[in-house]
Amino acid sequence: GTIMDSRACVKMAAAAWASGFLYALLHTANTFSIPLCQGNTMDQFFCEIPQILKLSCSESYLREAGLLVVSACLDFGCFIFIVVSYVQIFTAVLSIPSEQGQHKAFSMCLPHLAMVSLFISTALFAYLKPPSISSPSLDLVMAVLYSVVP
Repeated sequence: GTIMDSRACVKMAAAAWASGFLYALLHTANTFSIPLCQGNTMDQFFCEIPQILKLSCSESYLREAGLLVVSACLDFGCFIFIVVSYVQIFTAVLSIPSEQGQHKAFSMCLPHLAMVSLFISTALFAYLKPPSISSPSLDLVMAVLYSVVP
């Protein structure tokens, strides 16, 4: 209660909702403005930005690349926030005097940390892998791993 009061919780939730809404709004508006000249069928189970850009026939991908840079900055900020949060959590847990209490607290935190790590690592691999190892089946597996599994 001393570190996290209800006001701080509301502010963090509002920031998460607002940044998510802004991110979705920017990409949705830009996606609908891209002309598609190669049909509208892709080998994915949802419309991912890199897959949509493969169908584009104009130079409008530069606009989307700019939005991806903005979203990378937003993602980096979220990543830093998560790291700082976990440092504070682990510091608080390690200050618990009983080993049993520490074990209980870590057993609550580690599954979440595992899912966050799985999400971040598979998303980074999916978006930053070299085009030489890209294939539709690998793209589909990566999309499932970072969007469905966590």
